Amino acid sequence: MRTGLLRAIGATTAVYGLAVTRRPRLLGAPSGLPDTAAVRVSLAPLAWRDAACGLAMLLAPEGAALRTATLLRIAADFGDAVLLGRSLPGPARRAGAVAVSVGWGALSCAALWGGDGAGRGGAPDPTNAGRAERSPRTGPSVHSLRAGAAYQSERR
Repeated sequence: MRTGLLRAIGATTAVYGLAVTRRPRLLGAPSGLPDTAAVRVSLAPLAWRDAACGLAMLLAPEGAALRTATLLRIAADFGDAVLLGRSLPGPARRAGAVAVSVGWGALSCAALWGGDGAGRGGAPDPTNAGRAERSPRTGPSVHSLRAGAAYQSERR
C-alpha cells in the first residue's frame, strides 16, 4: 500500500468534490450537460460523495480503514465509468468520462495494491538485510530472504 499516494489521491478528490459542490459546472461542462437547476441538483450527490470519499482517504488511519476508504473510491470511479459511459451526450464525452474515471480508479488500485517498492519486487532495502519480512498470511517473503542473503554475502 502506497499510503502517501493514497493520501494525495484523497486530498485531490476531496478538493475536487468540494469545488463541484460550489460550482457544478466544473463537472457539468466537460460532461456536456446543460447548466440547469435539475443538472446542478443531480450533480450535487456525486460532488458530496467525492468530497466524503476523498476526506476518508486523507484522514483514515493506515490499514483496514484506509483500505476500505480506497475501495469505496475505486467502486465509485468504476461505477462512474459505467454510468457516464452509457448516459452522457455524444461518444466523445462518454469516452472522455470513461477515460478519466477508469484512470483515477486504476491509479487508486495501483496505490492500494502496488506495494511500497521494497520487499515485493522492488529494490531490496539494505537496512532490513538479514531480517525476513513477514506477512500474517504467508510468513517471510521469498524476495526478502534472498535480498538478505545477498546482502550478507556481499558483506563477507
